[in-house]
Amino acid sequence: MRSVYLDYNATTPLDPKIQEAMSSTTAASFGNPSSVHHIGRAARALLDDCRYRVASLWQCKPSEVIFTSGGTESNNLAVFGAARSLASKGRHLITSNIEHHAVLNAFKHLASTEGFELSLVPVDSAGFVHPEDLISLIRSDTVLVSVMAANNETGAIQPYTDLSHICRKRGITFHCDAVQAVGKLEFHSIQQFGADLVSVCSHKLHGPKGAGALFCRSPLRLSPLLRGGAHENENRAGTENLAAILGFTLALEHFVRPSVFDASLLCPLSRRLIESLADIPGVDFQGPPNNRLANTVVFTVSGWDSISLLAALDLEGICASSGSACSVGSLEPSHVLLAMGLPRNVAASLVRFSLGRDTSEADILQTIDVFQSIVSSSRLPE
Repeated sequence: MRSVYLDYNATTPLDPKIQEAMSSTTAASFGNPSSVHHIGRAARALLDDCRYRVASLWQCKPSEVIFTSGGTESNNLAVFGAARSLASKGRHLITSNIEHHAVLNAFKHLASTEGFELSLVPVDSAGFVHPEDLISLIRSDTVLVSVMAANNETGAIQPYTDLSHICRKRGITFHCDAVQAVGKLEFHSIQQFGADLVSVCSHKLHGPKGAGALFCRSPLRLSPLLRGGAHENENRAGTENLAAILGFTLALEHFVRPSVFDASLLCPLSRRLIESLADIPGVDFQGPPNNRLANTVVFTVSGWDSISLLAALDLEGICASSGSACSVGSLEPSHVLLAMGLPRNVAASLVRFSLGRDTSEADILQTIDVFQSIVSSSRLPE
């Protein structure tokens, strides 16, 4: 059975050249970057080199790059770190109700256990945050706003520059989860998000899992999540994963400018998929027709649930998702589709196909054929 991988928003295959470079680094630069002997200093030199290379690509200061273990930690550090650091100035926080759980649950924890107040800015039926809705929620004690650049489930690209301008004008710290955007949208610099804090993840752009970074605009100081040594400019205690950091650095250098998710190649494939699936009774596409990630196709199927659909697809070799990979095993419907106003039974039938650099026309044709066969011959009772 030939496998077709259409879950690039969950993770991407590690690039072979990056894997080779990481293996060489593990063997040659095994020292602890904090050790003072020559082996440790060699490791420190490589760590510093990676930080300078990321800063050069991002067009920021090296001290503004904090290496992390990935998107979840970057988001957690941004939300917990900024909120706790700014608590003396105010305890009101704002985020959207379609954020990744690494952001949304962090805010909910602060509100439920640490005395912060949380407001959720709504989205419209296409999954977009409107600037005027954010403005209506801002108070004199608002200290932190977080809205993602692109939604991981629907692919909706948020008006992050407008939102960041609103916050900057009012002196409010703005965080942008760019995990799904970097490598998929045209990239000039980290400054294009207009944010004080930007989260980035390695394995979404053919780098290794367990690596990522948080941009933290100077002079903002964060309250660290991990307590211990003075690593990462006292932002993240713990010996640095040098091989993973190198892999992340190489992924940024090779796959961000130009984007590894080439819209000129992916748009025709996505369009072919959408046009064919649209002919299947009960299929309804969700999210926006425009201003979305070129690689993301999201829909619901009347009379089905996500788990049954994904299982049937997997048996035929098609790897897809029901949204966030971090929600696998959850019986709850998509919180994103619920926020967009869809009923629970509809939100529970979400399927996401996310394409990538290795997706071919043959993959799309096979997926269309398999999906049509599954839905037409095995429709569940209404």
